[in-house]
Amino acid sequence: MKKTALLAALLMFAASAALAETPEFTLTIKDHKFTPDTLELPADTKVKLIIKNQDNTAEEFEVYNPKRAKIIPANSEGSILVGPFKPGEYKFEGEFNPKTAIGKIIVK
Repeated sequence: MKKTALLAALLMFAASAALAETPEFTLTIKDHKFTPDTLELPADTKVKLIIKNQDNTAEEFEVYNPKRAKIIPANSEGSILVGPFKPGEYKFEGEFNPKTAIGKIIVK
């Protein structure tokens, strides 16, 4: 029984350590625009984007190639895991305001 508890504790520690190593980057939506509108991310790395919506309306964050999307309700925040990306540029936008909520990810 003690070996089982120890093994479970070690597995939980390893899982939490792996999650803690995921780099985090923050985007803010205000006045239907993303700030910053350009993110630099590391190549070949899965990252967590924290998206803070300061608008009074919801926004759907979308990144392409591969496509990932997440709706962020008004005056709230959410997160999404993206990547890993190969070096290059990738477009992202707010689906509900595609003319103003635009940006790009530069992967190095």
